[in-house]
Amino acid sequence: MGKGGSGKTTLSSLFVRHLAGRGLPVVAIDADINQHLGVALGLDEDRAAKIPAMGDHLTDIKEHLRGTNPRVSSASAMVKTTPPGEGSRLLAFRGDDPIHRLAEDVDGVTLLATGPFNDDDLGVACYHSKTGAVELYLNHLVDGPGEYVVVDMTAGADTFASGLFTRFDLMFLVAEPTRKGVGVYRQYTEYARDYDVAIRVVGNKVQTDDDVAYLREHVGDDLLTWLGQSASVRALEQGRAGVALEEGNEAALSRMRAEVDSHAKDWNKFQRQAVEFHVKNARSWASRAVGEDLEAQVDPAFRFPAVLAG
Repeated sequence: MGKGGSGKTTLSSLFVRHLAGRGLPVVAIDADINQHLGVALGLDEDRAAKIPAMGDHLTDIKEHLRGTNPRVSSASAMVKTTPPGEGSRLLAFRGDDPIHRLAEDVDGVTLLATGPFNDDDLGVACYHSKTGAVELYLNHLVDGPGEYVVVDMTAGADTFASGLFTRFDLMFLVAEPTRKGVGVYRQYTEYARDYDVAIRVVGNKVQTDDDVAYLREHVGDDLLTWLGQSASVRALEQGRAGVALEEGNEAALSRMRAEVDSHAKDWNKFQRQAVEFHVKNARSWASRAVGEDLEAQVDPAFRFPAVLAG
């Protein structure tokens, strides 16, 4: 996440390539309103544009995930925050299910895309109708250590428009060494402060030691690492492969991977936050919009660890 133009998509693609290049299993999700992750991963624009959009299959996704859960009366009564319960279908990492079948394989990476705005959306819909598919996906995904889901998010504070920001083990905020870059950091940490989410800053477009010092001054210990200007990235953007990533930038990606690996998933917290945000949404708008009491969708007996143990 980060401000527009900070390099979120570029860094997402580099991190995905870094993981996949080490034989690690990766699901990459393009959840930005500007859908560029597929191209950044090496697809030509025509092929990237043909990836089925998760947002266009939202009803089918909901129908699959609700399974036989008696608390969810229909797909239309399922909203982006609906948590799993007894009878819900949980998703295996890169499993054989209607959601992962929408994916494109890109050199061993499983690439999903929310899809861009289309003509029917313009003027009548917000992008949350697309990213809601990602939130439902993450709410029902059972992933384990060594399995990576990398999501390229929308720019700005839109990340916090629902409970989606609590679905990640770790959020990387991409910040340029500028006032605007660190201003977004302050805004994000202010929003996230009360929700026990982990944020690390990755500096981007860093050119000098002064740039690093500027980031340290304004983000403190949250500064994890940084990347500089890259001839390799420029070559990739020009469609030329085979230019090795610089040693310092490669080391930054390794630092990011190590930081992710150090954050073990707390399944109880994960479920608790899902319930909290679902209740909040139900009371604010969702129950009224659907015409049902959606707080009743919460299954108080459901626990992820029990599912994992089984």
